[in-house]
Amino acid sequence: MSHPVRAARRRIQDEWQPLVAGVNDCADQVAEPWDTSRTTNPNRVVTPFRTALESTGLLEQLPRLLADAVDAAGCELQARPVAAPPYVTVTSRGPILRATIDPGRLVICFDAFEVVRNPVPAYRRLDGVRLDIALE
Repeated sequence: MSHPVRAARRRIQDEWQPLVAGVNDCADQVAEPWDTSRTTNPNRVVTPFRTALESTGLLEQLPRLLADAVDAAGCELQARPVAAPPYVTVTSRGPILRATIDPGRLVICFDAFEVVRNPVPAYRRLDGVRLDIALE
């Protein structure tokens, strides 16, 4: 793990835990009505997840988290991030944040669901939110 990635991870873990907990709560809210621990319908993940993040105000906070993580990495953003692609995207796994910085692209994933492909794709709620940060 590179220094910028470590610094960004540390900043998120130290300063943004309420937001991470909120993402987890939204994911729980999305999965709660499912009949089983998984669903094969991606529309039961992405749209409700985005709606839950919007209604709690978390979606609008994600660009600030991204800017703060970039700052912690000792880099500068080329433009101010917004709560829309290419900076913030809500996927079937969870929110993904991206920023182009001098050493490459900083990618922050909040994985709340996993995709299981056996035999058809299904979306299963993870136990919590797994934070994955990479410099590509």
